Amino acid sequence: MSVVSEGSRTPHPLVRALRELPESGRTAFGPQDRVAPPPQWVPVTIAVVLAVLFLVGVGSVAPATMVGTAVLGLLLGLALFHSRFGFTSGWRQLVAVGQGAAIRAHMLMLATASVLFAVVLASGFSLTGAPKGLSSPIGIGLVIGAFLFGLGMQVGGSCASGTLFAVGSGQSAIVLTLFGFITGSVLAAITYAFWTQTVPQGPVVDLGQLLGYPLALLLTLVVLAAITAATWVVARRRTPPPVERPPSARGAARILRGSWPMWVGAIALGVLNAAVLFVSGQPWGVTSAFALWGSKVLAFLGVDVASWTYWQVPANAKALASPVLADRISNLDIGIMIGALFASALGGAFVLHKRIPWKLGLGAVLGGIAMGYGARLAGGCNIGAYFSGIASFSLHGWLWAVFALGGTWVGLRLRPLFGLTNPKPADSLC
Repeated sequence: MSVVSEGSRTPHPLVRALRELPESGRTAFGPQDRVAPPPQWVPVTIAVVLAVLFLVGVGSVAPATMVGTAVLGLLLGLALFHSRFGFTSGWRQLVAVGQGAAIRAHMLMLATASVLFAVVLASGFSLTGAPKGLSSPIGIGLVIGAFLFGLGMQVGGSCASGTLFAVGSGQSAIVLTLFGFITGSVLAAITYAFWTQTVPQGPVVDLGQLLGYPLALLLTLVVLAAITAATWVVARRRTPPPVERPPSARGAARILRGSWPMWVGAIALGVLNAAVLFVSGQPWGVTSAFALWGSKVLAFLGVDVASWTYWQVPANAKALASPVLADRISNLDIGIMIGALFASALGGAFVLHKRIPWKLGLGAVLGGIAMGYGARLAGGCNIGAYFSGIASFSLHGWLWAVFALGGTWVGLRLRPLFGLTNPKPADSLC
């Protein structure tokens, strides 16, 4: 990150800390040859205790398949932290300087998941019955929601999955993004009736059902390959800065105490998302839990949230009436945060930021609100709509990516208002 204190070339302490920890989707770090610091055993112990309590709690209110889903959440947290997998700054680097390394990793991740999703969905079998991919309508809500999410990613400095693993790894500023995410999701739940009953809804286009899974998979892989090739063409024209990685242990220790290559993270996330589909019957999602958490807090304070149209949808009403640990998405989200806490502490990278510049804090909250609201409008976030949507062969996933890129372009121009700078061709840090 190239932000510096005004009138000085010395980075703000928070910025130095952010260089050592992942901004969601960070694609560039310090020199690879730096050795990872020693494990932080107190946070490691706390993470292990939390993981045990978490799994026991889930098992007390939900079936074994939900415990399995929670375990996958923990593993997702490990994979996200170790690979510092890039969504937010991956898109920023592509738009700002033409660096497509993270986008190529996205394509590998999507290809891996698509192949495995095709097998699971075509088989019609999962541990909880017939598996169901993630598809949403194509309409005005998708366009506006995806644009808001792309804008919010750049202003808030994180995405949905990145917010969770960054919170787990100690990034205090991202807690504000999470607060904004929850707030925006609740606001979307309040206005749900308008977007579903007043604004025209478009069709759901499931390419797997329309073309058959073999042809849908082939078409998806061709498009992914074309995008990969396009990033190389852009790179040759714009000469982007190199991608660097954070400090890492060496040898076998790198598995648990190091920075994984982006391609390893891409394959791991693709496999884990398919495992979520197989175990729970549905793909990985993130943001629906934020509306649930915020609404439960309001209900505790006496607000009649159950009367909202959003919570009268049968599936949503069931989630609202049940314990949080009985909710599939909540368990994935909580698991990611605990898994990231364990991974960051074991790698000696867990750091709590004590001071947060007010501009950065304001951007984190506003960006989170934009993402929370946008995700509910668009039928998902960078995980639920983009990752799981495309892997489920839903056309809305591809359109989400297009409009989110548009929001990213606008968000890049808003970042300086919140004390953030954008990567430049001569910069090696985003």
